[in-house]
Amino acid sequence: MIETTELALGDAGVLAPGRWRWLRTLGWTVVMLAAMVAVLAMQAVARKFAVPHPALVTIALTSLVLAYAAYYALVRFGERRRVTEIALAALPRDLGIGVLIGLGMFTLVFASLRGLGVYTLAPGQWTDWVHDVRETLATGLVEELLMRLVLFRLLIRAFGVWPALIVSALFFGGAHLANPNSSYVAALAIAVEAGLMLAAFYLLTGRIWMSVGVHAAWNFAQGAIFGARVSGQAGTGSLFVSAPVPGSSVALSGGAFGPEASLPAVVIGLAIFLIVLRAARRAQPGLWESGAAGPERGQPVEATA
Repeated sequence: MIETTELALGDAGVLAPGRWRWLRTLGWTVVMLAAMVAVLAMQAVARKFAVPHPALVTIALTSLVLAYAAYYALVRFGERRRVTEIALAALPRDLGIGVLIGLGMFTLVFASLRGLGVYTLAPGQWTDWVHDVRETLATGLVEELLMRLVLFRLLIRAFGVWPALIVSALFFGGAHLANPNSSYVAALAIAVEAGLMLAAFYLLTGRIWMSVGVHAAWNFAQGAIFGARVSGQAGTGSLFVSAPVPGSSVALSGGAFGPEASLPAVVIGLAIFLIVLRAARRAQPGLWESGAAGPERGQPVEATA
């Protein structure tokens, strides 16, 4: 049993019902994304001025906390509602479940790659596991804040669940086109296996923490444990070292972009999405029954996933 809360979209303040609400919602989306990016840019500015690494870690953590605080303030005062989607009481449980799911998912993906004979595996030297934990968790927190809490939620408010799922997933996949060794195929793969799947966990729970856990653990397993490229980027130091078998099918292995562009990753990610979405439709019936409408306040309910 997974405890869920009604997913709050916002029905007051700038998102109050009335003429042109969809347009007001899109404008609010731009405002929120700009505010989040401005706060998160603290780390980039610090890097530009060659701030020492220990201080850089502190700045990165501070910018992340401030970004979530800014989200809370904007929703609380701009949308005039409780911010149930980042309720801290649910964080340990949701994050823990998400981490277990993410680790299990990618382990299944890699086992499939090995079973198909398209990936190698050898022992590695894991000397920076603390860095790996910190970086993957930070990536999950940042990307879920921007992609799910802001973009996906407000697209639901403006247009309904299905358009929001498709547009936010394509946007998430397209954001990876600038990564090393990327391609339109790789971007589409990420849109399906991650953009849709991570949104489904948010729909199910009404909170962001499980999506963060799945996202972070998927990246951690992929790079830190199995030593594969993560979204086209090679890491340094991992428990194992892996790579596509020379001459193997790029469609099966993901090629130079890494396992995320592989057929097994797409199939498994899509399967998890469909399973979680089915549970989410039972847990959040109002989102589908009333299109873009949604509750202002969340009340605990129970759903089986």
